[in-house]
Amino acid sequence: MNTRDFNHFLQPVCNIAIQAGLIINTYYKSKPEVSFKADRSPLTAADLASNKFIINSLSDLDKGIPILSEESLVDWAVRKNWTRYWLVDPLDGTKEFINQNGEFTVNIALIEKNEPIIGVIYAPALSTLYYASKNKGTYKLFCDQKINSLSDSTRIITNHKKSSDHFKVFKSRSHSNEEFENWVKDFVDDYELIEKGSSIKFCKLAEGKADLYPRFGSTSEWDIAAGHIILTEAGGELESVDRKKILYNNKESVINPHFIASCRLNN
Repeated sequence: MNTRDFNHFLQPVCNIAIQAGLIINTYYKSKPEVSFKADRSPLTAADLASNKFIINSLSDLDKGIPILSEESLVDWAVRKNWTRYWLVDPLDGTKEFINQNGEFTVNIALIEKNEPIIGVIYAPALSTLYYASKNKGTYKLFCDQKINSLSDSTRIITNHKKSSDHFKVFKSRSHSNEEFENWVKDFVDDYELIEKGSSIKFCKLAEGKADLYPRFGSTSEWDIAAGHIILTEAGGELESVDRKKILYNNKESVINPHFIASCRLNN
């Protein structure tokens, strides 16, 4: 199978993300019990319920495609041989979910030969779906239930900016640091900072609501893969801070390099 054969997965995967989001919403208004993983990141029943649903649903969709999820890790000895797989964050922005600010998402990406070819992000509290597939553009759809068609979606594109323009710069709500502050001061003359959580930042960049998202804190591959193709298919860019391509499953560690996500820059 080649890349174009996978476009039939798009609507089913959108529905899987939406339904996982509806599961998450059933936990949202109650004060969730929080446990902590070995890295001290928070974990709730909503993370686990969403993960179970997504894993089962993607397996039903195609049993031949393996799955790597934040909550269902796979040893490098196994996954290093994968050329195609699903990459999932069943609840991105758990801290935002716990704080009940609405900035949490479900992320599902299909990776082929170390690059995302499909990306779906659903923001359950906002009832908003974002999706993209390779060479097909990026789209947005308001929906609070399972959909029968993607025909009502709106195509979105990033801003076009010159380096001298005023920039809206995303700052991670939960993970900012001094390196971020220094980079912005050194590289952007006219800017305002906007705090935002989860992968929703990539979606807002894609639809032109912001212009720049430098990230100098730790992120994992499932945090950014769906947002990566959603941004780039909308005309934006995502590169490591040393201007290298971001690749997936090409090393044992799932930690990303520090990166810069941006709108289309016209210099």
